[in-house]
Amino acid sequence: MNKTNKNDRRHFLKMTAAGLAGATLLSHTAEAKSKKKAKVIYRTLGRTGVKLPIVSMGAMKDGAMVKAGLAKGVKHFDTAHVYQKGKNESMLSEALHGHELRELLTVTKVLPDDMDRKTGLIGEGCTAENFLKMFDISLERLQVESVDLLYVHAVSTKQSVLHPEIIKAVKIAKEQGKCRWLGVSTHKNEPEVIRAAIEAGIYDVVLTAYNFKQDHREEINKAIEEGVTKGIGFIAMKVMAGGFLDKDQNDPVNTKAALKWALQNENICTSIPSFTTIDQLEESWSVMEKLKMTKQEAKDLEFAREYAGLYCNACSQCDGQCQKNLPIPEIMRSYMYTYGYREMGKAKELLASMGMVNDPCSNCNECTVTCVKSFAVGEKVQSVSRLMDVPDDFIV
Repeated sequence: MNKTNKNDRRHFLKMTAAGLAGATLLSHTAEAKSKKKAKVIYRTLGRTGVKLPIVSMGAMKDGAMVKAGLAKGVKHFDTAHVYQKGKNESMLSEALHGHELRELLTVTKVLPDDMDRKTGLIGEGCTAENFLKMFDISLERLQVESVDLLYVHAVSTKQSVLHPEIIKAVKIAKEQGKCRWLGVSTHKNEPEVIRAAIEAGIYDVVLTAYNFKQDHREEINKAIEEGVTKGIGFIAMKVMAGGFLDKDQNDPVNTKAALKWALQNENICTSIPSFTTIDQLEESWSVMEKLKMTKQEAKDLEFAREYAGLYCNACSQCDGQCQKNLPIPEIMRSYMYTYGYREMGKAKELLASMGMVNDPCSNCNECTVTCVKSFAVGEKVQSVSRLMDVPDDFIV
């Protein structure tokens, strides 16, 4: 090889190295800019002092979505003792294995026993001992000795929030170091539950149904404001209001707009929409780039608000109308889980907890229930109650 060729080769290598270095630098610069541009809005969860992104994750069905959420930056994953008959807690534990849990807000929810799902009242059969046994099982499934936050699950009355055995149970759990903070979750009579939580003086967080379709949203806002002044943190669920306006899922709710609506209220620390696809996660996470609703998004929600849709307000105005004395709001929530969210397992769990059977309306000549939202109650009850004859193995 002559001198000229050697020089050419050295020049080529030098230029290539410089080029690679430059390309690497540009890549790192672009990545840094990308990270810099990635906006994440954090809010503080009341007196807990915990700062969370305004988008968290609801009950996930598989670990893949949990890991996708972790990669995106999610810090809070919701679960409960009853979800998927306990499998949800176990799945979440496996998905979070190896991750530093101190970076997350860890939670679970325990449903009080002997609760009448129609009236929301807790009977004499409820004991602190049973509540704590269920909580210990949840800790075993989660493979932890404690969680950050323990909720009393799905309460809907002042009596259930202030029940002596429940108060005793959660106080013991906290004294034993099995949780740092206490909370309640509610799908119904939200203002009453929030104000009862304030009165109790021991609850730090309220997880509440909160969306643009609720007729009593102004009253909920007032109760939330009262709670915030007492240091209570608020997390929103059911923000998508069923996700669709029809059971065949031909008319979707503008879910991005619905999420934005809920998060306009700065008293809401975070939300827990459920995701089954990466696209859903990406869309919800993207609200942080522009939290203010566009005119079109506002119009979409106004349009959706006029339709009965799949979301039941649980206004209880149908109480006493059913000849079979069925818990209509809870059955309507199961219907929403089934046809809006395609969460048949969750729907069946709720129906089973109320002792539901297939076609409970079979001996009725006509439905006597009149819904203020014009729900065809009898048809919906018949449709969703069929789940009770479907084997659990066939339900995801």
